[in-house]
Amino acid sequence: MKIGYKLAAEAFGPAELIHQAVRAEQAGFDFVEISDHYHPWLDSQGHSPFAWSVLGAIAERTERIGLATGVTCPTVRYHPAIIAQAAATLAVMSDGRFTLGIGAGERLNEHVVGGFPDSVTTRHEMLREALEIIRLLWQGGYRSYEGKHLQLRDARVFDLPERPPVIAVAAGGRKAARTAAELGDGLFATEPKPEIIQAYREAGGSGPRYAEAPLAWAPDESAAAKAALTGARFLVTGWKVMSELPNPANFAAATAFVREDDIRERFACGPDPARHVEVVQPYVDAGFDHLVMMNSGPDPDGFFDFYQSELDRRLRGLTPRSANI
Repeated sequence: MKIGYKLAAEAFGPAELIHQAVRAEQAGFDFVEISDHYHPWLDSQGHSPFAWSVLGAIAERTERIGLATGVTCPTVRYHPAIIAQAAATLAVMSDGRFTLGIGAGERLNEHVVGGFPDSVTTRHEMLREALEIIRLLWQGGYRSYEGKHLQLRDARVFDLPERPPVIAVAAGGRKAARTAAELGDGLFATEPKPEIIQAYREAGGSGPRYAEAPLAWAPDESAAAKAALTGARFLVTGWKVMSELPNPANFAAATAFVREDDIRERFACGPDPARHVEVVQPYVDAGFDHLVMMNSGPDPDGFFDFYQSELDRRLRGLTPRSANI
């Protein structure tokens, strides 16, 4: 079991994200995972720095903690050749600590440069081609590729790590889980769905399985719920909505109906470690082994102290409640 901390690049500026990564290493987390956005989900979050610059600074400020994107879309806003180069550079800088989390993308971030397809099928075709391009470039030498959607012309990544980064592919359903098994090294998901793990394994997937658990720590349960309602209520909408809306204003409108009770049902709110364990347990039951703590509370430093003293040991002791996992 590996425990990670989510660096919410929509909610904090670059200096604070670097500080949080350093604190996460000190608190005993195994890795940090940063969102790779152009826009925040909500204007109230107020941030969206360039994730790759932040990761480079974190690599220099830390010694052992793993680094990951959660997740990058390598098809529209970035060409996969750029991501192959960026990931290879970061892997070199971090002495092999980097994991490339990639997915088919959200309109929120990809529409800004135009060309984000409406068809989910097309998005997944593009993702497959991007994975093939990245793998090709990591073999070294000059490479070309002619796909249905993406092309590569005589490109070479000169600075390659001794070992290519692990690629964890985001999946919200069985088809994407099979792609993760076929073309990735691991799986990334946001919901505790056992069927995703099952499809991944049936397709031959045996790598790390990442998932994000929604938490909101504060000394007071109500303060935690209010903070999550203000900054993270978009999570209640579900992935089909999250992948399609184009701007923070749209997410504000779509989440106007969300109340504190909805947050309390989905999130672990407040100071009770038992409630946090309760929210994380279904991800363990589903078969995930890299658990990302996504804290939406108002005090990140307080959360690190809470995690170190109250949560770390409890979470690492979790085992699946089903003998079939």
